[in-house]
Amino acid sequence: MQPTLRSILGLAVLHDAGPSILGGTAALDAPVRWVHVSELLDLTGLLSGGELVLTTGLELEKEPGRTASYIRSLEQAGAAGLIVELAGPRTRSLAALRTAAQRSALPVIALEHRVRFVAITETVHRMIVSEQLERVERARDVHEAFTQLSLESAGTQQVVEQAAALINAPVVLEDLQHLVLAYAARQVPTTALLHDWERRSRTTPSPARTARAGHEQWLQVPVGVRSQLWGRLVVPIAAGDDELAAMVLERAAQTLAINRLAERDQRELTHQAQAGLLNILRNPRGLSEAEALARAGSLGLKRTSFYLPVVFRTTPNGNTTSGAASLAKDPLAGQQEERELLDLLARALKSMSGSALTASIQSGAVGMVLALPARQLEEPTLDRLADTLAAHAGEGTARWRIGVGRLRGTLLEAAEGINEASHVAETATTLRGPGRPFYRATDVRLRGLLALLRNDPRVQQFAESELAGILDAEAKGRGGLLDLLGHYLESGGNKAAMARNGYLSRPTLYARLAKLEELLAVDLGDAESRTSLHVALLLHRLRSGQP
Repeated sequence: MQPTLRSILGLAVLHDAGPSILGGTAALDAPVRWVHVSELLDLTGLLSGGELVLTTGLELEKEPGRTASYIRSLEQAGAAGLIVELAGPRTRSLAALRTAAQRSALPVIALEHRVRFVAITETVHRMIVSEQLERVERARDVHEAFTQLSLESAGTQQVVEQAAALINAPVVLEDLQHLVLAYAARQVPTTALLHDWERRSRTTPSPARTARAGHEQWLQVPVGVRSQLWGRLVVPIAAGDDELAAMVLERAAQTLAINRLAERDQRELTHQAQAGLLNILRNPRGLSEAEALARAGSLGLKRTSFYLPVVFRTTPNGNTTSGAASLAKDPLAGQQEERELLDLLARALKSMSGSALTASIQSGAVGMVLALPARQLEEPTLDRLADTLAAHAGEGTARWRIGVGRLRGTLLEAAEGINEASHVAETATTLRGPGRPFYRATDVRLRGLLALLRNDPRVQQFAESELAGILDAEAKGRGGLLDLLGHYLESGGNKAAMARNGYLSRPTLYARLAKLEELLAVDLGDAESRTSLHVALLLHRLRSGQP
């Protein structure tokens, strides 16, 4: 900052001259832009504002009656102050100066001893030039920092953290709906910084240019290009240097706008913010529930009594492979499908007045933590989400299977349940038939586990070993053996029940079951043998794409 008259009076060269303040004490903190030495009593047209005027006062001694008009002209010209050297017996000048100074807001200082004006001007000008050079160097450092971030297409969070580091104060980036896209808390606790953010933000006006506004006097800068503004950067506390803070925020806003134009996706920042937070919530590493709720609340998740983990997994129509394997062949198409799903879910939740954290958690999978105010709303909400997805599914459009975890009472527990929901959703993609609107762990059970393990060579070896006898027989043209085994196992090994259902006559059924025992070399009456065969048969069907 520029030196002030108060700081100049503290210099040794003036302190030794015995200064006394005759008037204008309230304006001692005004910045001094330059030092002007003159004996003229009329400086009209010679000052441009902010100058500290030095004079010996000899002309005032000759014409003390002009003192008041002289001081008044300096005040009107915008001078920062007047220093008069009154060495020796100068009673008339001193009295006139004291009287005029008491009637003016201009700081007037009288020096009791002689002083070298050149020493004052050299010292003050050195301070001014040094401050200007420091400001230029700061501006260069800020410019280089954000230019580098622009060239690197840095993420939103990185840009915000850089801005906060440069001004050593918290910085928040929000969108036009007053939801926090990114923030750097610095020395302020997250819970305090983001507490009741949406309400506080809505009560703070958004000026068209850099300014402080609102009850809390937030320093803010709009972000975007002219008529296409999409957010604002905010410093919600008093910064040490407003001029520096404003410069940093403006450069940060330019960087964010440039990077946003490169992305060309108006919703990408919200998706990124939610993806980053959801990833943190799943691996909290000491994050408290209060901080998790504060951060999630800043992204629009309503604080409530219940939270439900949900995962959407893609399975293309008619494809028997998993969604992840399919998307691996065309990752760009997969990313587009995920973005479309995110937008679709956002619109669906908005129509239901619901709230959730939703983000891609891996290729072909979208995770969600759904806020539910009551346990009774779980089923209806899931049904509506499933109906929304079904209504937008068409020929050639990716179909999404929905896996649901257990309802939780805290946000962190629900985020941890994403893994369970992901397992259920991935398993559901392997199931045949029309399917359910959504799946829980109780819907996939053993088949789900086997579906995930079916490509393991050790599991494949187990199935081949268990079924080797009848697989070899069917390969030689003796069909129907696998179906017979399946019916027998599904009936719980009850031969009488199979016969009553009319599958085969009792003698024929018994004969064929005896042949199965011979081919498999096991006792079908043994419960463990039946369990082992049932697992092997399920694996075989999953591998061959049978229901």
